[in-house]
Amino acid sequence: MELTLIRHTSVAVEPGICYGQSNVEVSVTFEAEARSVLSKLQTNTFDAVYCSPLMRCQKLAGFCGFPEPVIDNRLMELNFGDWEMKAWADIQDPHLQTWFGNWFDETPTRGESFKAMTQRVEEFLNELKEQPHRQVALFTHAGVIRSFGIITGLFSSAKAFNYKVEYGDTLTISI
Repeated sequence: MELTLIRHTSVAVEPGICYGQSNVEVSVTFEAEARSVLSKLQTNTFDAVYCSPLMRCQKLAGFCGFPEPVIDNRLMELNFGDWEMKAWADIQDPHLQTWFGNWFDETPTRGESFKAMTQRVEEFLNELKEQPHRQVALFTHAGVIRSFGIITGLFSSAKAFNYKVEYGDTLTISI
């Protein structure tokens, strides 16, 4: 099975804001960015399309010709809990520095750890492997794409944040 992982386009959020699972708007450059993503996908014939429930992913899926993808909550970005929609510089939580020191295992206050997110992504992938699909598109987020990279052995969890995932990036992997 071949998976094409597609990160949403840029969002209408100030730089430096932690937005994880917040349902934020896409930026004013959405249409131009979405056209670029669409051009990357035009040579593919997907027999299944899955999507995060967040608006930024669903809007891109619809623009790319998939107005009714299968919505799966396991494709959501990391839940940053109390830190959502706050500037990183303004977060006064004493746990923040602990999280920065071990972002994989530590949990943002009332959120989820990267490890927990990777486990839910792996659960999704294991169920997907049971399907007869050959080419699958997944409209999702940078953290989820990094989780797929860890699960499929593209890189270790220690190297996950070194793997750049820009807005509108695609990554195709075979499983």
